[in-house]
Amino acid sequence: MSVSAPADRSVPRAARKAGDMSRDSRGRLNATPPILHYGFRPFFFLAALHAGLAIPLWLAVYLGGVELPGPFEGLHWHAHEMLFGYLGAVIAGFVLTAIPNWTGRLPISGRPLALLVALWLLGRLANLLSPDPYLALAVDLAFPAMLALAVWREVVAGRNWKNAPVAVMISLFGLANGTDHAANLHFVPHDLGHQVALAVAAVLIALIGGRIVPSFTRNWLAREKAATLPASFGSVDKAALVATTVAMTAWVLAADAPLTGALLVAAGGLLGLRLMRWRGLRTLSEPILFVLHLGYFWLAAALLLLGLSILMPAVPPSAALHALTAGAVGTMTLAVMTRASLGHTGRAIVADRSVVAMYVLVTAGAVLRVAAPFADSWYIATLAAGGSLWSAGFLLFAIRYAPILWGRRVGA
Repeated sequence: MSVSAPADRSVPRAARKAGDMSRDSRGRLNATPPILHYGFRPFFFLAALHAGLAIPLWLAVYLGGVELPGPFEGLHWHAHEMLFGYLGAVIAGFVLTAIPNWTGRLPISGRPLALLVALWLLGRLANLLSPDPYLALAVDLAFPAMLALAVWREVVAGRNWKNAPVAVMISLFGLANGTDHAANLHFVPHDLGHQVALAVAAVLIALIGGRIVPSFTRNWLAREKAATLPASFGSVDKAALVATTVAMTAWVLAADAPLTGALLVAAGGLLGLRLMRWRGLRTLSEPILFVLHLGYFWLAAALLLLGLSILMPAVPPSAALHALTAGAVGTMTLAVMTRASLGHTGRAIVADRSVVAMYVLVTAGAVLRVAAPFADSWYIATLAAGGSLWSAGFLLFAIRYAPILWGRRVGA
């Protein structure tokens, strides 16, 4: 399967080659508010804002006894919103921006994009405020259903069948959302929806991250005239992707089985071996590139910890889960958001001090959250510190990138 990230440019590659973006189409795009030009603009901004606000609210629920009026109890709401609220928005922003590069068609923008944004917002409000679980379910599922429909429509219209698996993964992610609501209604096991969503997230990071990290690294090292470049895609990469898919599928189907633990440990090891072949340490001087390697490292570590938590009772499952969520998902999505937002708005793809601060805050927050189950009497303090630092990193993104995402492309 061939999957590519949104290019570090604003105009789709295929559209530029074919010259099929007509003057009328450009005029329509220019007449639209910049925030609605491409999917990454509203969804990256809202994802960061949501991550920055939802974690402090969760801490108030967990530590302060605040009660939420919505259909979920506090911990369930926290998990649901981080997966289907935050991550759902990032996935939407990424794929809606990548699709024009895959198909050569114009981006989903203007009113259709505004409708998707409105559906995402309504889902967040329903899960927070609606006491009726069936109403919350219906409202919340509208967004992933419309997103999957939009992605499938673009893939079919553009006859871009090689990226149809991405549409399948997005459809599975939406199904996981519905499954989590069903779990809240006691129709299915409690963790099933979370597990399906995390399995999709892990496979997407392994797959798409496995293309963009070595690709961007190769380009940068070539410009730096480095003697050794990242290894080309080969048997190690294939084995890592297959192992990750098999291990995460086993985790969904039989999370407590020793075989599942062994598969996860093997997948984590192969992902780590794959990462070592990409020359990541050479990119330390370029933070906006190095953070991609850090995100992939978190994925390898998370699968290793997840497997060990099954095989060794001394490893807390919550530490492994937060290595996957706060660590791998948080770091990799922030890395993609900071990079793509600059590239697609015509800016230099360089991390200034504020962007480096985001990386440091999110990394420190993830480390503390993973460490919290080992902290004994310091558990509450470590958890609160980790959550506060992690959310602060995303709030900083929302503040620093607001003028970029809401403003016009440089030179437009």
